[in-house]
Amino acid sequence: MQPFVRHTGRIAALQRANVDTDQIIPKQFLKRVERTGFGPSLFYDWRYLGDGRPHPAFELNRPSARGATILVAGPNFGCGSSREHAPWALGEYGFRAIVAPSFADIFYGNCCQNGLLPVVLSETEVNDLFRRAEAAGDAGYQLTIDLEAQRVSAPDGFTARFDIEPYRRDMLLQGLDEIGLTLREEANITEFERRLDALERGSA
Repeated sequence: MQPFVRHTGRIAALQRANVDTDQIIPKQFLKRVERTGFGPSLFYDWRYLGDGRPHPAFELNRPSARGATILVAGPNFGCGSSREHAPWALGEYGFRAIVAPSFADIFYGNCCQNGLLPVVLSETEVNDLFRRAEAAGDAGYQLTIDLEAQRVSAPDGFTARFDIEPYRRDMLLQGLDEIGLTLREEANITEFERRLDALERGSA
């Protein structure tokens, strides 16, 4: 998993509330068993017209969002079913972070487990970002997200601080999921199992 320390990138402004995981990655694309191959299907029903051409009105298809690596969205992002395919699709598309006023709990955890940083800012701060992005027009709007400092900033003076659990922060900074964190203790686990086995044989 790629560590997340500090990232600067263009934003895609998705000013919609209650975006659920079936909108992020529709159910017909969940047949793959690998973690890859979901990026082209991200937001499929919104992103494409019926004939498969990109929908010109959809936010990610606008010139301002070209090459975006930070998604700014409305409240309750990632609600609905708990499918881990949603952060897989977002990450494969190229997003490194999502900024929103709130996230569904399971989706938030799945993002952290897959190297995608969910940043919670106030609704006022997120709406300010939407306004700034709209004012920037096709030139696009750029943000820097610093996980070490827990701060979001922009060249035009926008700045905001965000909170994150120390445990999840450390996971992202080190690029480790829970399995990776456990494997760091492999020597201690092996020693514990050796001692437990010796105790059990001694009491037999």
